[in-house]
Amino acid sequence: MARNIFGKCLCGAVEVTVTGELGSVGYCHCSQCRRQTGLYYATTNVAVDDVTIAGEENISRYRASPGAERAFCRTCGSALFWKGDGEKTVSLMAGLFEAPTGLAGGYHIYCADKGDFYEINDGLPKFAASRS
Repeated sequence: MARNIFGKCLCGAVEVTVTGELGSVGYCHCSQCRRQTGLYYATTNVAVDDVTIAGEENISRYRASPGAERAFCRTCGSALFWKGDGEKTVSLMAGLFEAPTGLAGGYHIYCADKGDFYEINDGLPKFAASRS
């Protein structure tokens, strides 16, 4: 039986409810994620059909690259998710959810683009680009 998992942006204008399972945390070190957040994206992939968003009117979307959109709260600026066009999953920011989340690190992607001011040494699988 799936549990409801709740999350929200910093100001609470956008709330997320997940009725399915949260995936492992993927850390994206690409230059776009770094510029948007100051470090890297930490996301959990969730089936689109398992996500309900309240406060849709407070969301702005930005297409930083063809084929995908990034979403953020237009009030507080919190990054919310990344979604590829036509994908059946959405990458929700892991920091949206209150502890305990049950989340665990899974992998690092776009490590070839990571910032030069930190190291990745947690033992998780590392990929130079995407996992596919």
